Amino acid sequence: MNNINKLPKAVTIVEMGARDGLQNEAAVSTEAKINLINQLSLTGLTHIEAGSFVSPKWVPQMADSKHVLEKISRQPNVIYSALTPNLQGFEQAIQSKVNQVAIFTSSSESFCKKNINCSIAESLKRFVPLIAEAKRYNIPVRGYLSCVADCPYDGATKPEQVAAIAKELFDLGCYEVSLGDTIGTGTPLRIGRMLEAVQRNIPINHLAVHFHDTWGQALANIYQALTMGVSVIDSSVAGLGGCPYAVGASGNVATEDVLYMCRGLGIETGVNLNDIAKTGWTICHILNKQPSSKVSLALR
Repeated sequence: MNNINKLPKAVTIVEMGARDGLQNEAAVSTEAKINLINQLSLTGLTHIEAGSFVSPKWVPQMADSKHVLEKISRQPNVIYSALTPNLQGFEQAIQSKVNQVAIFTSSSESFCKKNINCSIAESLKRFVPLIAEAKRYNIPVRGYLSCVADCPYDGATKPEQVAAIAKELFDLGCYEVSLGDTIGTGTPLRIGRMLEAVQRNIPINHLAVHFHDTWGQALANIYQALTMGVSVIDSSVAGLGGCPYAVGASGNVATEDVLYMCRGLGIETGVNLNDIAKTGWTICHILNKQPSSKVSLALR
């Protein structure tokens, strides 16, 4: 399960701070979001999730996503993506000129019902017309799968369950499935077993990892995934974020911490660590909080 020789030579960082990071913050101005994305765009990142077209009734923090995407200064080498739960959200995302969209479901029935108000099967059915429309526009679709280790309502998630739903997302047309440890309880051995199950169905180069750091295990879990050949990591500047439907879940793993670990492993990221850290301090100053990134605090 653990083979250091399989470490990738390079990884892609998918930056979550502007969406997953800020959706948990009570009030962030549109201008602050635009500035955050503009700063992130100049760090060497190649993929920034810039907004979310979910109902403002459910996630009011993301109600200005269209305006944000219209006003950012786009860099030619950066993918700007958005979360789209349904066809209506997809249409808004297209009007906002996104390069890519993401859909999301859960490995756990209870979390799916709490998070998107339907069963797993119903959520997958909803995505069929969205993916058909995305193909028509030639827009790539990324799939998020939450609760791949544990669910706050159902407890431990079986690796086979994760593998089955990940395959459904892949078969629907998602070019990549991002595996989310939503409440951050996973540990390397469990993450390894989950990945072993998933990669029986999906080639490893179509998988990404999205680990929250609630229990301080995210970097260890990412290292485990790297040794198994995963080369796409979701992370959030300054460790911002959480999940509105998982009480107590802390932010995504901090981008700064991932960059520092990759540098130590000789893995290329193409991202400037100091620039990311400065960006993290800027947004944290606006939010009146400290970064939760250990690397950022050490650099300071």
